[in-house]
Amino acid sequence: MTELELEAAKAMTATIQGTAGVLVGKRALHQIRGILERETGAQAPLLLREIGFATGQALFEGFEAFVAERYHVASPRSLDSSYLAEALSAFLGESGWGSVEMTQLTPSVLALDMRDWAEAEPHGAEYPSCHFSSGMLADFFTRLGGTQAAVMEVECASRGESKCRFLVGSPDMLTYTYERMTAGMTYAQALAG
Repeated sequence: MTELELEAAKAMTATIQGTAGVLVGKRALHQIRGILERETGAQAPLLLREIGFATGQALFEGFEAFVAERYHVASPRSLDSSYLAEALSAFLGESGWGSVEMTQLTPSVLALDMRDWAEAEPHGAEYPSCHFSSGMLADFFTRLGGTQAAVMEVECASRGESKCRFLVGSPDMLTYTYERMTAGMTYAQALAG
């Protein structure tokens, strides 16, 4: 384990504060994806999203503890949007996932931009491929918002783009966006129209 990975593990352990947790490093995450892609082919993205979704609760519980300790509030829901973005970036960065910039694209859609995201691995992917993160973040934002949230990755460092960008919104809104994208629009055009 490198010194950086050891520091990330210590930060995650300190963050969880008594909640049982397991740290899976970047290398293991990439290995899991590679095995699933090799063994299950087109089913790998679905499986990775499901596995990621199962981790969202622990991520949210760790974030709750982090926010309580750093911001002295009972719940992340108590933070205004600027502090929420700051807290989320600090938490995910210290947990080893990478830093996050949060932007409100429309009244009902958030963008999460990650330039150094742990799941992204430059391997010339044809499509955005941080499927584990999409599932994990969907469960996380469902818990944060108190209503069903969906997450869709629209830019990905794994396919050579400068960052990973995830959209967070209602399942209906992101389904609408996806359908318009499959008809040839960019996600920005789909959200604008």
